[in-house]
Amino acid sequence: MQKTSSRLLALLSLLQTHRDWSGDDLAERLDITPRTVRRDIGRLRELGYPIRAFKGPAGGYRLDAGSQLPPLLFDDGQAVALAVALQSAAAGTAVGEDAARALATIRQVMPSRLRQRIDMLQVTAVPSPESGNASPAGPQLLTELSRVIRAREELRFDYGHDATAPAEQPRRTQPHPAGQPRRTQPHHLVTWRGHWYLIAWDLDRDDWRTFRVDRVRPRTPTGPRFTPRDLPGDHVAAFVTGRFRGTDGSTADWPCRGEVILDLPVQAVAPFVRDGIVDELGPDRCRLTLGSWSWTGLAATIGRFDTDIQVVGPPQLTRAFAELAARCANAATSSAPAPGAETSR
Repeated sequence: MQKTSSRLLALLSLLQTHRDWSGDDLAERLDITPRTVRRDIGRLRELGYPIRAFKGPAGGYRLDAGSQLPPLLFDDGQAVALAVALQSAAAGTAVGEDAARALATIRQVMPSRLRQRIDMLQVTAVPSPESGNASPAGPQLLTELSRVIRAREELRFDYGHDATAPAEQPRRTQPHPAGQPRRTQPHHLVTWRGHWYLIAWDLDRDDWRTFRVDRVRPRTPTGPRFTPRDLPGDHVAAFVTGRFRGTDGSTADWPCRGEVILDLPVQAVAPFVRDGIVDELGPDRCRLTLGSWSWTGLAATIGRFDTDIQVVGPPQLTRAFAELAARCANAATSSAPAPGAETSR
C-alpha cells in the first residue's frame, strides 16, 4: 500500500481531472478501501481543499472552487505545458507581467528534472507587425467585458480610434454619430493578430459589429439583461475570419477568389500568400489560387510578384487587372507638383 503522503497526492490528482468521482471508483483506481478513501478525503479537507460529498447510489466526491487557492498538483506534462504557455503570454500581452511572475513562481518549485527541461525550451513570442504599437487591452478591462458577456447585460461604451492601429479591410458602413455611446449586446471576446476584439450586436445599427477592445471605454451602469442571438454561421472563429475578409461572417471564405499562373518557382511564391494554394507546374512555373476582400485588391496582391501573369479565372479578376493597369498607366503619366514648389501663372 502507498504511503499516506503519496496516496494523498494521487487522490488529489484524480479529483482534479474529473468533476465527479464515486467513492468506489476512487478506491479501485488507488487500490485502497472505500473507508481509506473517506479518511483521505478528510485529510485533504484539513489541508484546505474544498471537497464536497454528493449523494448517489455509491456516493461520490467533487473538488469545488474555494475562497482561497489551495496548493495545486500537476504531472510532468502539465507542468511543462503550463510553463510554455506562460512564456508565450509573457511576451507583450495584456497579462505579460502577471504571466512572467507566475512562470517564475512555478519554476522555483519545480523539481530539477523539469526545471532543466523548461530552461532548455525557451520560447520567444514575436508580435505580428500588423499589431502596431497600440497599448494592449488591460486585464481589468478584459475581466469586466467577460463579466458583462457572462451576465448577458447590455453594454454602453465610448469607442475611439487609435491612429497607430492597423487598418482592417472594412465592410462599408455609415459612421457612428460623434459623441454618442455605442449600445450593444456583447457576445464574445476573441483575439486576432495581436489584438483583442469584442463581438457584439449593435442595437443602433441592428447588425453585428467587431470592436477593438483597446478602443473601448465602458460606461456605467450596464443595461438590462438580454437573450443572446445566434452568430451567423454559429461558429465564432468562422464569423471573425469572415468579417475581416469582408463578408457578413456567415462564411470564412474570401468574397473574391481567383486563379493565375506565374512564371516563378513555388518556393518564391508560397512564403508570401498565407492561405493561398500554390501548385508546382514546373521548375520555374506555378499555379496560384488566392482570395481577397475585393477583385481590385486581389489583382494588386498578385501584381506584387515581379513576373508575367496569366489569369485562369474568373472573368472578374481579368477585368480587375485591366482596370488596375489603366490606373497605373494614368499614374505613370501624371505628376503632382513637389510640396512648396511654385506653380506658373
